[in-house]
Amino acid sequence: MTKMDIRGAVDAAVPTNIIAAKAAEVRANKVNWQSYLQGQMISSEDCEFIQRFEMKRSPEEKQEMLQTEGSQCAKTFINLMTHISKEQTVQYILTMVDDTLQENHQRVSIFFDYAKRSKNTAWSYFLPMLNRQDLFTVHMAARIIAKLAAWGKELMEGSDLNYYFNWIKTQLSSQKLRGSGVAVETGTVSSSDSSQYVQCVAGCLQLMLRVNEYRFAWVEADGVNCIMGVLSNKCGFQLQYQMIFSIWLLAFSPQMCEHLRRYNIIPVLSDILQESVKEKVTRIILAAFRNFLEKSTERETRQEYALALIQCKVLKQLENLEQQKYDDEDISEDIKFLLEKLGESVQDLSSFDEYSSELKSGRLEWSPVHKSEKFWRENAVRLNEKNYELLKILTKLLEVSDDPQVLAVAAHDVGEYVRHYPRGKRVIEQLGGKQLVMNHMHHEDQQVRYNALLAVQKLMVHNWQSPRAWKSQESNMVERNQPQGLEEMCCVERTTPSRPAHVPPECNAASLSTDAWTGTAIMRSVALQTSPFWTVLINRK
Repeated sequence: MTKMDIRGAVDAAVPTNIIAAKAAEVRANKVNWQSYLQGQMISSEDCEFIQRFEMKRSPEEKQEMLQTEGSQCAKTFINLMTHISKEQTVQYILTMVDDTLQENHQRVSIFFDYAKRSKNTAWSYFLPMLNRQDLFTVHMAARIIAKLAAWGKELMEGSDLNYYFNWIKTQLSSQKLRGSGVAVETGTVSSSDSSQYVQCVAGCLQLMLRVNEYRFAWVEADGVNCIMGVLSNKCGFQLQYQMIFSIWLLAFSPQMCEHLRRYNIIPVLSDILQESVKEKVTRIILAAFRNFLEKSTERETRQEYALALIQCKVLKQLENLEQQKYDDEDISEDIKFLLEKLGESVQDLSSFDEYSSELKSGRLEWSPVHKSEKFWRENAVRLNEKNYELLKILTKLLEVSDDPQVLAVAAHDVGEYVRHYPRGKRVIEQLGGKQLVMNHMHHEDQQVRYNALLAVQKLMVHNWQSPRAWKSQESNMVERNQPQGLEEMCCVERTTPSRPAHVPPECNAASLSTDAWTGTAIMRSVALQTSPFWTVLINRK
């Protein structure tokens, strides 16, 4: 293990409080094996072995017995588990199996050897138990499966692995639903107990993701979206820690770092870091950030992660954290590493890098680049790079965001793009951006309406003047006391001297079909929102 492996390597197999308490209770209730023998439910061989095994108190005594009778041990455990239906007894057997593996990880081999002779897989005996009703039974089986898969020499593959990962995703998704306030059926289990069972599931995932091959399988099963769903909803700090721990494990693989770029991980983790009051959560977030920068082999990938961290204001958070004292030296080392790397990235940061990072974060704000004429003149065409990647993100934000500031900035940027890129109107229309902008012309937020109206006007007309130019002309008109028509001032290229005959008077701007007329109508709408003088002027006309 490297130092990075040791740090935060809390034993994922350690049970949660409710599991530990229930297991202690189960161990205390000894089973009357003789009654099962008399009822011909178990063989004399299995009865004799399990009674001898129970008498071995110390791990050393058990180890000595298993060295010579390992195969019989696996056979007896599986026979008892499959032939007895009473829930309490099944719980007892599973607890014995779990204890046996926990004492010595190498003991998983006795189950693999037995399964091989039976032409089965070691976990095939436990997977069906995930469908049982008793939560303790289900989660003990899940823990045993994770230990067999993570500690064994054979990898879980194919349908078995898919089934197990789908089960984990379902359990974690149930936590996501609880966090969002959706009612979830939990029977008689309290919310607190249910949360601890989900932590047990998260522990199974942590254990699995220590194996590189399982990391790829988890990502292919859309597992990252599942993790992000849990983190994006309200959950306790322990589950939060476990989910971030899983991301940290994924980020040990350079290929995974490349793949994880497509998820909005940095903004989510930076928000959690900002609010974190638990040192263990802070530690694992910093460790994950370090992995993103350190394990990525592609320069472009490292740069993208660094820009995302800068965009999410992690630098400021790191500076604040640097002032604090920590018992864990790794936290201080990670802070120092991240400050150094991000400091280097800031030096190389261009305005387009800043814009690209902000857009990919999905958190648009009125940073200087958006209103910089120089920026748009020099960089509008760069939004076409990588098959219009940034434009697709921009239009997607117009479709899915419910943040008024994001919508206002996105609409503004669409307008600036088409104003500075000659073929931009066609590109935006093909991406569906024109209709999306028009949809926001009647938004409840004034800034969204205003910027959507401006953007539509830029999409409609051939020549455009900014509101600043209108105000300049407004001042001149006041001085001359010679009001002019909006159409003349806005430099709209008119195709008819008045509203087209086919356009009914009651049509609003969004429904007009002639670009010239639409441009004029849009300008009237914008004017009404920007200056009282225009209101008077329009009423006079």
